[in-house]
Amino acid sequence: MSYTTADGRRQVLDAVAAAADQIGIAVAYLGEAYEQLDEYAAQRLEEQLFRPVQLAYGRTRRVYGDFAARHDLPSRGFETQQPHVRAHDARGLIDSAVEAVARADGGLGGLQDSMLPIEVGDAQLRAGLEEVRVLLGEVGERARRLERTLGR
Repeated sequence: MSYTTADGRRQVLDAVAAAADQIGIAVAYLGEAYEQLDEYAAQRLEEQLFRPVQLAYGRTRRVYGDFAARHDLPSRGFETQQPHVRAHDARGLIDSAVEAVARADGGLGGLQDSMLPIEVGDAQLRAGLEEVRVLLGEVGERARRLERTLGR
């Protein structure tokens, strides 16, 4: 079976959509954690975690939509994600968000490593993926710093 540029572009779209879904889940977990924190801790969570993750979510969706439009590919919408709440405390919810971010970042890293964005993509796609990964790159460390201060 031969590989076509169209197949590669669909693979790129699928990978970006999967990352967007994971980032959307992270946003939902962080929203749940926000509700459980006092005002001071909630403000820090919003500044240090929620905003960068929400920015990454929006940027990922835009990268997806723009790439699909540039190449006349069908795209899909993104629904608000509902977290599968395993933990009932803010720390556990933050940890779940960090895990979702790591899955998204890993998927985007794998996509970049696959060379598909170079073979079938374009400069805007590559730049967008890099922007998203930069936004996601510090989330784990920021979460660890924030969690060290919770409950103090």
